[in-house]
Amino acid sequence: MTDKSAEHLQQQIDSANSYIEELQTKVAFQEHTIEALNDALSSQQKQLDDLAFKVRHVVDRIKSIEPSNIAKQSEETPPPHY
Repeated sequence: MTDKSAEHLQQQIDSANSYIEELQTKVAFQEHTIEALNDALSSQQKQLDDLAFKVRHVVDRIKSIEPSNIAKQSEETPPPHY
């Protein structure tokens, strides 16, 4: 093998190593991003579950409220002295 071909082969190896390092860096960044997005999604899902539970509770409470026998102010007839 000549010095020129050995040098060319070494350049190709260095280039491949550089490319592999770049890919590893991108993968590490993507893994970090995916983990952060997963944490955010989990947090939002918990918030949605909590809100859904609270809304169901409020709806059940509203359904259980009995109507009042007292008429609204606008429905009241004026007293006889008017």
